[in-house]
Amino acid sequence: MEMVERDNLYPLLFDPIYHEKMWGGNMMPEKLGRKLPKTKDPVGESWEVSDRDDAMSIISNGPLKGCTFRQFLDHYGNDIIGKNFQGGRFPLLVKIIDAGKRLSLQVHPDQAACNQLGGGAEPKTEMWYVIAAKKGAKIMAGLKPTATRMQFVDKIKSPDVESCLQIFDSNPGDAYFISSGRLHAIGAGNLLLEIQQSSDTTYRVSDWGRTGSDGKPRQLHVEQAMKSINFMDRTSPRISGAADSAEHNRKYPLINMCPFFQVDELRLVDTWLDNTTANGSFHLLTAINHPVTAGRDDLTAEIQPGCTCFIPASFGQYQVRGKKGEESMVVRTML
Repeated sequence: MEMVERDNLYPLLFDPIYHEKMWGGNMMPEKLGRKLPKTKDPVGESWEVSDRDDAMSIISNGPLKGCTFRQFLDHYGNDIIGKNFQGGRFPLLVKIIDAGKRLSLQVHPDQAACNQLGGGAEPKTEMWYVIAAKKGAKIMAGLKPTATRMQFVDKIKSPDVESCLQIFDSNPGDAYFISSGRLHAIGAGNLLLEIQQSSDTTYRVSDWGRTGSDGKPRQLHVEQAMKSINFMDRTSPRISGAADSAEHNRKYPLINMCPFFQVDELRLVDTWLDNTTANGSFHLLTAINHPVTAGRDDLTAEIQPGCTCFIPASFGQYQVRGKKGEESMVVRTML
C-alpha cells in the first residue's frame, strides 16, 4: 500500500464490520438505510472504527482505500492521533448498536479490576448516544441509590434484579455515560452510537433467563462481575438532549470530564468551522440524522447517517456542512 504525504491526508471513511447477535434488531436498515448482509442471526452491532486484531477497520475512500487502520496508524503515528497518543493500538472503538431484544445485564472492569482478574481483561468505559428509539424503549444503567449490595446479590439470579437498577425512557438525542464498574443493559428498540475504550471485555451478570441459538443459556460471569461492579457509584448516567431546534450552530458538551474521550453534540444549521490543532487530537465525526460533508478544498468526505469519519490530528482547519434548511446533528469525539 502506497501511503500519501502527510499534507495530503484527508477525512477517512471505513467499511462497517457487522456482527450477528441473538438480540439484533432491524433499525439499521430502517433508520440508517443500511444494506445488511444475509446472516443466520440478526445483525446487532456495526463496528465503525476499530483497530482490533479480530475486527480491523479498512479505509473505504480516497487514495488510501483498502489500507487497514493498523497500517495507517503504524505509518503516521502521532501525526494522525495527536499529542496525547502513547503508541500501540488506537485507543477507541466506535459502534452502532441495534437492539431488537434486550441485551444482557453486564458490567465492564476498570484497570484495577483487570489487574486483579488477569486473563487478558481490558478496562472499558463507554458512552451511548441515542440515534433512534421505538416507543417504550428503555435504558438500564447504574444501581438505584436505594438498592443495597445485599439486595442485589439476593436478586442476581432472578429477573427481579431489574428492580435494583436505574431505568430510563429512551429518547433520541439523550446520552449515557457508562463508566467502568457501572451495571447496564440496553433495552429492546434502541439504536445507539457507542463510543468506548478499545476493549472487548464484558462480564454478564444476568441474561434474563434466555437461551442462545444452540438452546443453551449463555455463559454468565458473576464472579468476575462482582469484582468489577462499583457499588459506591449511584449517580445518574443520563445526559439529557436538547429539547428545542437550533436557529444557529450550537455545541452541546456530552462527555467532557472523562480521561478516555471527549464527546460533543453539534447541532448545525450553517457551515461549522473546526480545527484539529486546537486541542491536538484527531476528530471523529458521526452523522446522526442527515448526510454531512467534512473537510476543506478538495480533501472532503460525505458522511452518511450512522457513519463515522476520521479527521487526522494533523489536518488542521476544516468545515462541516449539513443539509440546507435542516438541522443536522453530528457527534464529535476526540481525546
